[in-house]
Formats: sequence, C-alpha cells, structure tokens
Amino acid sequence: MAQSEIDLSKFFPSSVKIIEIASTKKDIHIYIKSQTHIQTCPSCKKECNEYHSTYRRKIQDLPVFGKTVYIHLAAYRYYCRNSECKQKVFSETVDGFFGFKKRMTRRLEDFLIILTLNTSCEGASRVCQQLGINISGDTLIRMVIKKAKEIEPGKTDMIGVDDWAYKKGSKYGTIIVDGRTHKPLDLLDGRDGEALKEWLKNNKQVKIVTRDRASAYASAISEVLPEAMQIADRFHLHQNLLVAIKNVTAQEIPAKVKIIQNFDHKAQKTVEKTEPERKIPKKKLKNKT
Repeated sequence: MAQSEIDLSKFFPSSVKIIEIASTKKDIHIYIKSQTHIQTCPSCKKECNEYHSTYRRKIQDLPVFGKTVYIHLAAYRYYCRNSECKQKVFSETVDGFFGFKKRMTRRLEDFLIILTLNTSCEGASRVCQQLGINISGDTLIRMVIKKAKEIEPGKTDMIGVDDWAYKKGSKYGTIIVDGRTHKPLDLLDGRDGEALKEWLKNNKQVKIVTRDRASAYASAISEVLPEAMQIADRFHLHQNLLVAIKNVTAQEIPAKVKIIQNFDHKAQKTVEKTEPERKIPKKKLKNKT
C-alpha cells in the first residue's frame, strides 16, 4: 500500500511557512515562520511595513492522536509611524490565527470554550488531559468569563432578572436574560441591586422586567425605570399561590386532626357474649362387690 502524505500547510494561514516538524512519544513540535510584510496597527488601524524585530512564541494547538501539539512561531514586531498613535511598536497576530498574548491557537480556544459550556470546568479539564491538552479547570473558567465579556450584549425591551450562585451559600451574582430570545445578556456581581442599577442606567430602552420576589431588585428597577412594568415570573407565582393556600388551610383546619376509622357495620358480625360451658368431671364408677 502506498504511503499517503498530508500537506500540513493547509491547516495554517497562508502567511506562515512550516520550517520543521519534530515528534516525541508525548508531543509534536511544529516550527513555523511568518512571511508577512505589512501589518495593521491594533490602535490606529494604520498599515505598517517597517520591521522592528523578531520574536518567538510557543503556542499550544489541537492535539493529534492523543499527542500534545506545540507550535513554535517566529514572527515580527512592527513600527507604527503614525505620530498621533500612542503605540509605537506592536506584534503581529498572523491573520488572527494566534490571539494577542495567548498561549494557544484560536481553534483550540474555541474548542475548549464549547467543551466547558457543555460539561463543566473541572470535567472539561479531565477530558482534556485524556486528549493531550494541558490545561486546568481554573484556566478554563477564566477563558469563559473573558469570552463572555467580549460578546456585545443585544438591546431588548424585555428582560428577566434572577440571582445565581458562583458558590452556593458563599458568593452570588445576578443574571440578566433577554425576555424575547431567552438567551443570557449579562452576568453581574452581587445580588443587592447596586450592579443592576448601573446596568439599567445604560439600558433605558427596557419596558418590561420579570423578576423574583427579592425587594432589592424591585427597588432598583423602581428607582431607575419607574415606568417599567414589573412581572413576577411563573415559578414565584406558583410559590405565592402555595403560600396563600397554606395560610388559609392553617386558619381553617386545626393543627391536629383525629382520624376515626370508618368500620363497615353491615359487614361486621355481632358476637353475643355467652358464658363458657362448664366442664363437669365424670364421676368415677365404683365396682360393685
């Protein structure tokens, strides 16, 4: 059978060139070099073509057959000659394939975030160890939080507000959900209503708010958006109903109720009490002589 070769350059941006590939029992090392001549300044967005220096980065990529893959990148730093720009020197990101100040590729980061969201931080970390990805649960949760902050929240006129626990009984936060799409919009620290006030000040378009029975949320909404309609959510409506029924029954029904067993008198047999028969001992017959 003829051996088939895979062109690895198809899995990398066209602006880099593969120089060398080395393999060990545990990992694979791919050495690449940038071929760019023009880069855009991240601050002023002006194109620059003057080299400042070269630098090397070691970046983790998606694993191959359970082996950890490391990419060794030789890239360039550029001068920004825009006199109005505060950033004089910047590093290239190779067409966004390698994130700025990141130690992993974008495709590996996307895979880890999806895996974490569908499992858990510690569970995803254990799965990654089996796949050949070196990462901890703490790093995964930092990645997810940072990614959530990068998402631009949408504008909606209907939101849902509730508290949630970072750690039950210890640290709590506030979650804001889009009432139209039922998708999370933002996560706020604390549940005392202060963070919610600041969020509402930047979202004056909100007209309807569904919330729980917490007085902190009610006062925050009334203070910032007095004309907004506040609606109790379905769960707390049911809870209010159950509490009302419990209070009524407590007033009408005594705390202790004696339950009398209902006998079927027709089926019950009447037993007459009679004296037991006396056993008369047999007299001994005397032999006649």
